Amino acid sequence: MAGTAGCTDGSSGVAGRAGGASGGTNGGTQGAPVPAATGADTGGAGAGLAQLPGQTFYVSDQTSAAQQLVALRGQGRTAEADALLKIAAQPSSQWLGDEAAGGIAENVSRRAAAADRTPVFVAYNIPHRDCGLYSAGGAADAAAYRAWITGLAEALGDRKAWVVLEPDAIAHTLDTCGGGARSEVSAERYGLLAFAVQELKKRPQVRVYLDAGNPGWAQDPSAMAEALRKSGIGVADGFAVNVSNFYDTGRNVAYGGGLSAALGGKPFVIDTSRNGNGPLSGEAWCNPPGRALGEPPTNNTGRPGVDAYLWIKNPGESDGECGRGEPRAGEFWLPYALGLARASA
Repeated sequence: MAGTAGCTDGSSGVAGRAGGASGGTNGGTQGAPVPAATGADTGGAGAGLAQLPGQTFYVSDQTSAAQQLVALRGQGRTAEADALLKIAAQPSSQWLGDEAAGGIAENVSRRAAAADRTPVFVAYNIPHRDCGLYSAGGAADAAAYRAWITGLAEALGDRKAWVVLEPDAIAHTLDTCGGGARSEVSAERYGLLAFAVQELKKRPQVRVYLDAGNPGWAQDPSAMAEALRKSGIGVADGFAVNVSNFYDTGRNVAYGGGLSAALGGKPFVIDTSRNGNGPLSGEAWCNPPGRALGEPPTNNTGRPGVDAYLWIKNPGESDGECGRGEPRAGEFWLPYALGLARASA
């Protein structure tokens, strides 16, 4: 994980717990109108957020941002609620990282299907997750992980879903955290990821994107391409870049395009959740100030080879304590969320 001994990626600080996602909806470009909260019954007890016409991805009213929105309105904090709506009204991802994942995935995918939208999930339970650092955890061993993935695939059934598979897992096999690409730990991890891709792709409407790090992670692109091959990219629908990071979209297009060319034209998705102002600096990955929301989620990017812009990291959820007393990784942090929203105005 970024900013810790032996690791230089800058991409982690992501929620490793189920229920750590935030959501909303928008079908187009940055600055497009967001839906007002409605009284519609969306199957939950939250803000009753609308699904915008033309949007592919699902907005949940059960996210941290949506629930905080309800609280702010109840307290009469209208200006803050209006700012937070920029986050709550966009589709973002549901993170899955413990034994409750199957039930959550089934519930969310059923609600999304009822709304005629596609949910985005992040499978985040690889053994020795995040090298035991900020987002430490994961399955106890390889057998437990295989059983977990199989259960997750079964829970999704024949419903539509996009799955971003194991942020940082491949990139960590290429640095000192994972012992290098030739280590036994890395070899096991490649096998587990390939298994996960195969299990998820047994479901006819599930798209799978293997995480491929970000433009600022010091590594050999050819080594990343080879690690992706070992991890099942041939069966996957593509790969994901910039998960939980801040690099601007143009730089991610260049990085992803290079990997795509090395992988026979595999498409990719970009996490644009917090990249509106780009990165603060190469090393400032942990809750850097002055960042902004990026392009809203859409599968109409207008860029060849880029399948979608997604909000994979949920804006407003902490990257970690960062040594400054911030909330733990994955916990919603209202001041930071409001800063992202206001900076994107």
